[in-house]
Amino acid sequence: MEVLRLDREADAATLGELRQRLAAHPGVLKVEPDRRLRPTAATPVAAPSDPRWPDQWHYHEPAGGINLLPAWALTQGEGVVVAVVDTGVRPHADLSANLVPGYDFIRKKTVAVDGDGRDADPTDPGDGCGPIGKLYGSSWHGTHVAGTVAALTDNALGVAGVAPSARVLPVRVLGCGGGYTSDIAAGVYWAAGGAVKGVPANAHPARVINMSLGGSGACPSFFQRAISEATALGALVVVAAGNDNENASGHNPANCQDVLTVAAVGRQGGKASYSNFGSVVRIAGPGGDGSAGVLSTYNAGFIKPKADSYDELQGTSMATPHVAGVAALVMARHPALTPAQVAQKLVDTARPFPATCRQCGAGIVDAEAAVQ
Repeated sequence: MEVLRLDREADAATLGELRQRLAAHPGVLKVEPDRRLRPTAATPVAAPSDPRWPDQWHYHEPAGGINLLPAWALTQGEGVVVAVVDTGVRPHADLSANLVPGYDFIRKKTVAVDGDGRDADPTDPGDGCGPIGKLYGSSWHGTHVAGTVAALTDNALGVAGVAPSARVLPVRVLGCGGGYTSDIAAGVYWAAGGAVKGVPANAHPARVINMSLGGSGACPSFFQRAISEATALGALVVVAAGNDNENASGHNPANCQDVLTVAAVGRQGGKASYSNFGSVVRIAGPGGDGSAGVLSTYNAGFIKPKADSYDELQGTSMATPHVAGVAALVMARHPALTPAQVAQKLVDTARPFPATCRQCGAGIVDAEAAVQ
């Protein structure tokens, strides 16, 4: 036999036409596709050695989880970079080995609270701030989100991440009181490989961009442009629907175009009480509710950083990195897919809600079904 390999992927109709043309040549007996076969075991990957794995219901429980273990038999996100556009990250022992060099995009010093403006250090110094007597605790939000995406896994320490062989690109845009849309837009564009004036080129362009952030109002045109151009560069932008129990159409970036907007479900698979909803929401992920939150990497400091820790948080911010992590798994296994195709695959393979979740999208993200 002779094996012919195409120089690009082709759909079924194109392949059918090609087979007919080849078969018509004299001396050709038969033309058949060279298909890929895979192991048939449903769950050949054992639970990882991370001691807090049993507490990560959001990965493995049948009601509110994402069916993660079977997906790991096929891919763990190798070679995919996920940008976490957030508060920056701490050099957590259960995360730092999966970090690539990022950037701090906060211009205003009073927001940055690290003594300067934009710089090459995306380390989170803490975002707790306020007048004396009204100090707000630091959220360590970016560290928590990043751990859900790609915490070190099967290392007998702490927790696991959704895509443990992926890499996290920390992009710091949120500080004291949040962050400005102009900084966030610049961070999104740079994360995908776009050139931003005065900022060194990104050596690790992201294929997935996680934005667990938001505010009310329409999507600003310059913000939309950054998202659309990041998409054109090959990045899937995954965003949180918001935590106001309102229609997400009134919140950005959830209402922007070219994004995959994520609602949150609780442990039983129904809508989390706080989660936004509506027609702009395309899929849901576990965000926790009631007494059950999402467990991930954290820091023990109230205002300033202290020791590494782990904690449970709740929100669409927590649901979003589950979807971003699964997107990384899909991209690692199907690298030729466009961002829109990956988003559609996640939506098409989402499993039905086991409890009520109206206007929460197609269902709960299903890692195994998505990577198959």
